[in-house]
Amino acid sequence: MRILKFGAGDTQAVQELSASFVVPALTPWETKVLTTALRFIGYPYVWGGESEFPNSPFGPQVHGGFDCSGFVWRVYKVEQYVDGGTLPDMLQGRTTYAMSGEVPVTKRIPAPKLQPADVLFFGAKGPKSKPAQIDHTGIYLGNGWFIHSSRYGVAVAPLSGWYGERLAWGRRPLAEAGLVSAG
Repeated sequence: MRILKFGAGDTQAVQELSASFVVPALTPWETKVLTTALRFIGYPYVWGGESEFPNSPFGPQVHGGFDCSGFVWRVYKVEQYVDGGTLPDMLQGRTTYAMSGEVPVTKRIPAPKLQPADVLFFGAKGPKSKPAQIDHTGIYLGNGWFIHSSRYGVAVAPLSGWYGERLAWGRRPLAEAGLVSAG
């Protein structure tokens, strides 16, 4: 794990925000996915990055680290989950645009119905965004928090303010793979 450097103001803001975080009740599969995601906290943002190692199995990258879609790709597509069945097959595309476009409109999950381990998609028009307008992705932790890779690296953030306004929809790969209920 890598540690991010924060200034005094940043540390105080993080402490205040984190005081409101409560770990939700999780299914075993949600626990597996979120445990995988959380172990990458502190890794740097690397444009096109999809691995914690400089030499990714998918080609060399300058540093170990992730861009937003590479982080989601790593957690869902590359991780070898025991008894994961078709889970790695749920995400076909590697980019945010491709992953968001794989979700039929009828399967898009609105903010009030998000569950832990859902993949989140963000666009400038929020829920009215089209796949071509989706420019960010992350993984929902529950209780209004998510994990993602932004210019600050892999970190946990509240799903409010700018992110809350831009949240377009969620996707439930665990349900798509038959590992949790769709509801």
